[in-house]
Amino acid sequence: MILHEFISYDILRVIWWALLGVLLIGFALTDGFDMGVGALLPFVGKTDVERRIAINSVGPVWEGNQVWFILGGGAIFAAWPPLYAVSFSGFYLAMFAILAALILRPVAFKYRSKRESPRWRSTWDWCLFIGGAVPAFLFGVAIGNVLLGVPFELTPDLFTRYEGAFHAKFVGLLSPFALLTGLVSLSMLTTHGAAWLSFKTEGEVASRARTIGSVSGLIFIAGYVLSGVWLATGIEGYALVGEVVTNGPSNPLYSEVMRTDTWFAAYSERPWIAAAPILGLLGAAMTVLGLRAGREGSTLLWSKLGILGTISSVGLTMFPFLLPSSIDPRSSLTVWDSSSSHQTLFVMLVATVIFMPLILAYTAWVYRVLWGKVTANDVTNSDSAY
Repeated sequence: MILHEFISYDILRVIWWALLGVLLIGFALTDGFDMGVGALLPFVGKTDVERRIAINSVGPVWEGNQVWFILGGGAIFAAWPPLYAVSFSGFYLAMFAILAALILRPVAFKYRSKRESPRWRSTWDWCLFIGGAVPAFLFGVAIGNVLLGVPFELTPDLFTRYEGAFHAKFVGLLSPFALLTGLVSLSMLTTHGAAWLSFKTEGEVASRARTIGSVSGLIFIAGYVLSGVWLATGIEGYALVGEVVTNGPSNPLYSEVMRTDTWFAAYSERPWIAAAPILGLLGAAMTVLGLRAGREGSTLLWSKLGILGTISSVGLTMFPFLLPSSIDPRSSLTVWDSSSSHQTLFVMLVATVIFMPLILAYTAWVYRVLWGKVTANDVTNSDSAY
């Protein structure tokens, strides 16, 4: 027996669907607080020293945190090639805006403290704000569009056609529901950044972060509930019909898909997935309470739990769909028909089993070495501080 056949094709597909979720959640948990701190920077720091304290709370770790983003993109490219091709071409301008904003961040980190000029430093501080707020918002907008369905169809030879000029229009992504999910994402990561600053800083920076984070946490809870109600009552879902082949070839046109009244039919079929949104709301509520009470470590952990539940709720609600098509449901990409080959998924899994523990161990070691709060003395008396 060929080695990769020890794990069936359908199980490998589910494993890689779950691993993709793990990578995206890992990105939100780590680089999410970097983006949150960037979005908060102009508001938590009133003086140059206070802003430097906020910046240096993430300065030593932000580059390592972006590894999760790279791994997530690589996993989509290698494990789900049709998803990579359709989504990256359809959301091209949004992806360009995200990458442009993310590129501003390392430049701002490196150049901000090169000059003493207040105007110079203020300019780079706003670049850090853009590098945090814009990606946090646009990631949510992208999720909203995925839930709505993307206007694409696959030709018989699997080329992608978009309705109108969707792929060339940025403004076409900004529907009311997508703007709401963008606000949910931005407020979620802003709250996460506030929890991080509460944990890593002290004095006025931590105090302002707790105040702002409490408000953004309430906005997140309200937006998350509203988007759930909207999703349940006003947005059609998708479902596979007929005999579902879970270990067949990766050709979406072999599947039969129909529109349904709501995505929430998944909760009647798999009631246990309700645990995800419950964890999301519980984590967010406890984060707000922790910020108001001045708790630090537990608040950051609750914030992570809220993000875990929120992102998981999207994936579990949509399963097995990865990218539904709003104009040709049969072209929708699912877990069962959009993956790489059986052997490719197996080889990638072996590599992941070997290298993922090393990445996690190194990450844990870095955070252990950098444990402790960032103080004014740290940033004023260190040549390596940002």
